[in-house]
Amino acid sequence: MRYSFIKIILSLSLCTCLTGLLHADTHVGDKFPSLSASLPSPLPEINNKVVLVDFWASWCAPCKASFPAYNQIQKDYASEGFVLIAVSVDTVASAYSNFLSKSPPGFFTVRDVNQSLVKQVNVPMMPTSYLIGKNGLVRFIHKGFHSSKTEPELRSEITALLVEKN
Repeated sequence: MRYSFIKIILSLSLCTCLTGLLHADTHVGDKFPSLSASLPSPLPEINNKVVLVDFWASWCAPCKASFPAYNQIQKDYASEGFVLIAVSVDTVASAYSNFLSKSPPGFFTVRDVNQSLVKQVNVPMMPTSYLIGKNGLVRFIHKGFHSSKTEPELRSEITALLVEKN
């Protein structure tokens, strides 16, 4: 009986560890997963650029609030080597399309149709954005969007990353 109990505990521990490896959170300092391997093409050129990958959904109120700020951020920093890619987690294509027709973005948007990138990154909430340095490493993570707080933080972080050498 004792042997069976230990065997069950070890099996559960192994399953928990493997599940954690399959759905690992993406943290600051991690290499961000390949966008081209997960998302439909064509994607904007991101090599040697500072990239903000923002996960959003049409039903998310803070996501809607972020689009005007992101439009301005993309406009202000694009010529300096900044790219914003907004990844929709909407499972219904019409929800995605309707949202974009009401709030046309000034930045690249794509729908993660199979939820493959969302699962790789293990996005904790909507919206969540990952600011990636020129070297492809995650430098900052923003959970949620709080315009009076998030926008100035992003601007400061983007400015710092744009002047960094690889």
